[in-house]
Amino acid sequence: MLKMGIITGFLSRTKDRFHEYNEPLTLEKKFQLMAEIEGCDGVEIVYPYEVSDPKETKALLKKYNLKIAAVNVNVKAEPEFRNGGLTSNNKTIRDKAVRFIKEAKDFAEAAGADKVTCCPLGDGYEFVFQYDYAKAWKHLVETFGRAGSYKTKIPLFIEYKPSETRGRCFVDTAAKVLCLLNDMQVKEMGVTLDFGHSTYGNENPAEALVLLAESPYRYYIHINDNDGRWDWDYFCGTKHFLEYVEFLYYLKKYRYRDYLTSDTSPTRWDIKGTFEANSRISNKIWKKLEEVDGGKIARLMAKGDYLETWKFIESNIFSLV
Repeated sequence: MLKMGIITGFLSRTKDRFHEYNEPLTLEKKFQLMAEIEGCDGVEIVYPYEVSDPKETKALLKKYNLKIAAVNVNVKAEPEFRNGGLTSNNKTIRDKAVRFIKEAKDFAEAAGADKVTCCPLGDGYEFVFQYDYAKAWKHLVETFGRAGSYKTKIPLFIEYKPSETRGRCFVDTAAKVLCLLNDMQVKEMGVTLDFGHSTYGNENPAEALVLLAESPYRYYIHINDNDGRWDWDYFCGTKHFLEYVEFLYYLKKYRYRDYLTSDTSPTRWDIKGTFEANSRISNKIWKKLEEVDGGKIARLMAKGDYLETWKFIESNIFSLV
């Protein structure tokens, strides 16, 4: 069985520009619901808005037999961060963003988590001639470098996204995160790869994964799906099934053992059923690859005849006889 997690904010009320979905729940009620979702036992919890007391969090985790997949630190919601926190021209604001990440590491250490992940969504731009790109990059290297160098036994993972809340985020591709990490030279850091962010950012998620796996840095996975035009956070395989199979193929090849954490928004669909669908389809694909592959896919790719590869996919992945 794969290790499956859930970003716990999606277990409660969510909203878009026009509607609200599901009922608001306390942290304990979220954990209680999580414990009822088959195949999932890892929580990604948001600091400081969802959790702040590590003792209380540890007690609830024990009560509901859950583990922490990651602590997600929010550096976008404060009013000061509207125009960017980590890249702000105001050092006081940059310092506050760094402090948030450091405090998230303190919380993670006290609560028993092994990583902190951060998606700098407020750091970006909308228009030409809006930012000095060189200065913004230097700020990212400096601020993430300070945060990553703190308590390195709790590594900081940087999550990239093409856009939101900014029209274009500064950290928008896997390659750019690796450039950032190489400039920082803090080896105890990593990258959070979100399947949906990669898809609508016009990457191939499997190729992005290989790029990360072949780098010196660790990686951590968020799963979902979308239509390639926006980050809809659908459940897995609904739009890019074969791409998700390839993604899992490479996770398997590189012996990924961490959580596959659902960054998936139930909205109009049953919460429990949505996350169980993610777990079910992921585990079925993983099992199918174990049954039918045994090195066959690699040999077919090496042979270079894609029609033969496609026959294998027809018979063994789609089970079309």
